[in-house]
Amino acid sequence: MTGPQDPKTNPGGQAALLPGIAAVCIWNLLLCGIGLIGVITHNLPPLVMILCVIYAVAANGLLKLRRWGWALTLAAAFLSMCYGIYVLFHFRQLPMTVMVAVNLVIFLYLVRPEILERLK
Repeated sequence: MTGPQDPKTNPGGQAALLPGIAAVCIWNLLLCGIGLIGVITHNLPPLVMILCVIYAVAANGLLKLRRWGWALTLAAAFLSMCYGIYVLFHFRQLPMTVMVAVNLVIFLYLVRPEILERLK
């Protein structure tokens, strides 16, 4: 039964946003901002802007609790984690362990059943 007494919904009947989902959206927007700064300062190629748009759209969809936003965020986290592992082992850049760890935590958080049942 879904109603005002249900802790998963707010008084308007909409699904409540979890703090973890908000944190994932902030992470996506942070990656988007880092990519844009890299393009502006000519440290990254202009094609990175496509990834920035994907991160921004994924964060927007996830904030609205849409299933496509969840799927896009899940794909972005998985691909970022794979890229981080590649850079970590191929170029031996230890700071990439932070990116790999955060993306792994995000991926494991997003596949939880509690998250899936809140999406539209």
